[in-house]
Amino acid sequence: YSPNTRDNYRLHMLRFLGWLRNDPTLAIAGDLRAYLLEMLNSGLSSSYVRQARAMLIVYYDSVLKQPDKTDDLPSAKNEKKLPLVLSKEEVQRLLMAADNLKNETFLTLVYSAGLRASEAIRVRIEDILSDRNQIRVVGGKGGKDRYTILAERMLHLLRNYYQEYKPADWLFPGLEHKSHISTSTAERILRQARQKAKINPKATLHTLRHSFATHLL
Repeated sequence: YSPNTRDNYRLHMLRFLGWLRNDPTLAIAGDLRAYLLEMLNSGLSSSYVRQARAMLIVYYDSVLKQPDKTDDLPSAKNEKKLPLVLSKEEVQRLLMAADNLKNETFLTLVYSAGLRASEAIRVRIEDILSDRNQIRVVGGKGGKDRYTILAERMLHLLRNYYQEYKPADWLFPGLEHKSHISTSTAERILRQARQKAKINPKATLHTLRHSFATHLL
């Protein structure tokens, strides 16, 4: 599982244990159903409840080997909400509002290649396939590899970025250069540019991914 999934499952596990107040190995199927039904009736989002349900299935099926307890768990319906999408003008304002070349390059990469935040921070120099106009995404969602597009303007920006910062391995190294920047750093880059550009305060890095797909269409 990805680091984000592990973190989410850990938080859901803590929430469940706080609710159960008992040894989880002694819980019965009715306890699990009651927990999820209480979450559904409390107004929590469908995606949040689905994550909790997935955590229970992984824990009881794979860890405790008690699959009979998850046979009839209630499920939350998908919410049919349209994602937030920025206009091309808003995206341009956002990119121009970046504090420096590194931040501009990062945000432009997320948008122009339609990357998730967790994918963008882990891009290596060797993943930029300029001769094929492609970017290799290693270990994306579900641990799957794929290729995405490398726009001509993005390639030009990357060359300028490389000449100035000279990254050795990770395209966006952290402070110690042994690893990449963190997700929190990536989110801060977006937040600072968003505030400076004065665009929708609900816009996130994932909003750039939705905007990429919409603009392609």
